[in-house]
Amino acid sequence: MNDLVLRIRVARGDFVLDTDLQLPASGITAIFGPSGSGKTTLLRCVAGLEQAAQARIVIGDQTWEDTALGVRVPTHRRPLGYVFQEASLFDHLDVRGNLEFGRRRAAAAAPLAGLLKLLGIEALLDRKPHQLSGGERQRVAIARALATQPRILLLDEPLAALDLARRREILPWLERLRDELRIPMLYVTHSGDEVARLADHLVLLHEGQVRASGPLAQTLARVDLPALPGEEAGVLLHATIAERDAHWQLVQVRFDGGALWIPDPGLAAGHQVRVRVLARDVSVALVPPERSSIQNVLPCTVRAIAPGGHPSQALVQLACGNSLLLARVTARAVDALGLAAGSAAWAQVKSAALVQ
Repeated sequence: MNDLVLRIRVARGDFVLDTDLQLPASGITAIFGPSGSGKTTLLRCVAGLEQAAQARIVIGDQTWEDTALGVRVPTHRRPLGYVFQEASLFDHLDVRGNLEFGRRRAAAAAPLAGLLKLLGIEALLDRKPHQLSGGERQRVAIARALATQPRILLLDEPLAALDLARRREILPWLERLRDELRIPMLYVTHSGDEVARLADHLVLLHEGQVRASGPLAQTLARVDLPALPGEEAGVLLHATIAERDAHWQLVQVRFDGGALWIPDPGLAAGHQVRVRVLARDVSVALVPPERSSIQNVLPCTVRAIAPGGHPSQALVQLACGNSLLLARVTARAVDALGLAAGSAAWAQVKSAALVQ
């Protein structure tokens, strides 16, 4: 499947959404930004629920909208699945009935057995929506959206209406969707934790404009962008569980550029994980430290230095092999160490954690 092309311009009062995006045709693209930045408007335009003044929406080899050519496929003919904040199930139907309703509107419905297993809802078929937890209702809503065999799945803050326990319940199922489905997903959220755990690609929206768009790890590690609103600057490392130190209950996670020791999560060797390292937990040295409590020390090269949000602070981007770290240090330390792009240095990582 070819990439997704989303060129959309919406003018509504004082608000203007103006995007020109080319997104991957697989995995989860997180659409992130503060309230009012245009996240839901973007999804509604893709779905055809809102008409843009100018638009070119291409999903793979299908053109759904092109105002320059006078093309606009109506919503009911766009093969998409849409999951809202609220599950919006039919109260008078049981789970089986809700899923069958979704299948009836599809030209080629997906077999239910695979969806039931993928989302762990086999035992819920005879229950009515009021007999389900919030997380179960949302899983059924996702299954109903997928029952139409969509070309793309749109999720508009699907966890926003759930409490913390229910969010933790459903996140592993969303990870399964990302890892096992072959369709692209656009995932609107205002949660940095959901971005770090689920996304493969990140789009940052601010006041209707695209501030950044790119692979998640590289975008989070940029020093020319502010941290995600409400989040501390930091990076995400794709790593593998390696050596285990049972005595101290630690495991080593290896990534392209080094290895880190973290608390043992109980996962088997070879398990692929995401590791979050915050800039505030990284310091910089010119020589490898000796007899230090910080045991995660990595050789690296300074890639870039930018202001750190306060005149006293600086944000240093460090390359460790093909991976990137961020370090938040004082501007005085940058001057005292003579740090500059290209400098050899050592990153001292005080703390790192699995994203889960």
